[in-house]
Amino acid sequence: MTTTADIADFALGLDFADLSDDTVEELKKRILDSIGIAVAAMDEEPVGVVGDTVAEFGGEGCTLWGGSSPDAEPAPATSSPPDATMYNTTLVRYLDYMDSFLAPGETPHPSDNVAGIVACGEYAEASGQDLITAVGVAYEVQAALAWNAPVRDRGWDHVTHTVISAATGAGTILGLDREELRSAIGIAGTAHNALRVTRTEGISEWKGIASANAARNAVYSAFLAKHGMDGPTNLFEGQKGWKQIVSGQFEADFSPAERVHDVMTKKYVAETYAQSAVEGIIELAEREEIAPESVARIHLDTFAGAKLIIGGGEGSRYEVETKAQADHSLPYMLAVSLIDREMGNDQYDPERIRSDDVQDLLRKVEVEENPDLTERFENGEMPAHVTVETNDGTVYRIEKDHFEGHPNDSMSWDEIERKFHETAGERYDEERRDQIIDTVLQLEDREVADLVELLD
Repeated sequence: MTTTADIADFALGLDFADLSDDTVEELKKRILDSIGIAVAAMDEEPVGVVGDTVAEFGGEGCTLWGGSSPDAEPAPATSSPPDATMYNTTLVRYLDYMDSFLAPGETPHPSDNVAGIVACGEYAEASGQDLITAVGVAYEVQAALAWNAPVRDRGWDHVTHTVISAATGAGTILGLDREELRSAIGIAGTAHNALRVTRTEGISEWKGIASANAARNAVYSAFLAKHGMDGPTNLFEGQKGWKQIVSGQFEADFSPAERVHDVMTKKYVAETYAQSAVEGIIELAEREEIAPESVARIHLDTFAGAKLIIGGGEGSRYEVETKAQADHSLPYMLAVSLIDREMGNDQYDPERIRSDDVQDLLRKVEVEENPDLTERFENGEMPAHVTVETNDGTVYRIEKDHFEGHPNDSMSWDEIERKFHETAGERYDEERRDQIIDTVLQLEDREVADLVELLD
């Protein structure tokens, strides 16, 4: 039986010294990747909405990333830990460029935990070792829940896991004792379960903000427990508790953050399950020099999760007018990737989304589940078979087992650095970017404050 006590004992029993060198490096990669993605999102309109909301209430204690930069309008320089978590996690999550843990029945984004733990680490004047360890705790808890207690098919959103993992990571770096941490987990997991409707049918901008809300609630729960609030420590096994209502029965075990090695890094600004298909259609279009106007049909054979989430299983993916709809539409992503030979932020410009060429081509895209590919996905691949047929009857095909950034082909530190320079390059100059990289590389010998002061 998995209980709040089991999670608290794992979190408080994990020391930095317990982490292997490879695991420490992977956690550093996730921290750097999250920061770079956050920097790239600082001028996005929905991020500004969150910033305006945070600014209305003010507050002190934590840095709002980018908030004091000359170009930044949406937020003051500081806010309370929960509000800083809301804003900074929005930055990490909004572009849909974050990492993912690939469980058979759930695909959460462990990087949703990072900004909240950084905020709590800044508030607690924590060390870099404390930060790495707490991020490792959160990654492990979220991945263990996703693997053993998926909730998607029961109508719950994956951020239902996030609020528990983020509360655990936040409570760890804040120095909560065992009973306080149990209460924080109990409060977070009882009060903040999110519905799957966020990602079905007509998708709104809330899709990119929901995990920030979960992380904010997690941090607030941790502070309540820190100040003495008792929580329902029988969260999982209690009558009408999480196992009865949310997940069903499950048992989870925890490693010294080793599950981070099974977390993918996105190569493209696209939903997780689209990565192999997007890589494949770009390679095919470039290799065969396919003219977009010559395309009669695009067919994708994929696995069940991709068909369900972004291929039409949870509502039409052919009515695409906004970024939130576009980055969860395989027809859109395949069409614009074939035309533009890339899938980045520019492909989500409103004018690009609504342009005639991509709107016409996306309606020629067919997405079909292939049971064999589903089995391969459940065994650790991310397969995609792409077929493009042209007006003269010529047929081109490509098959992908995974993509660059998948755990089977994980990004090296150099590749993570290259991505960071791309994502952070429009806002921070090379000197600032190099300072951030060096600080993350040396994080075990630095303080959280050393990192945060570079993100103002």
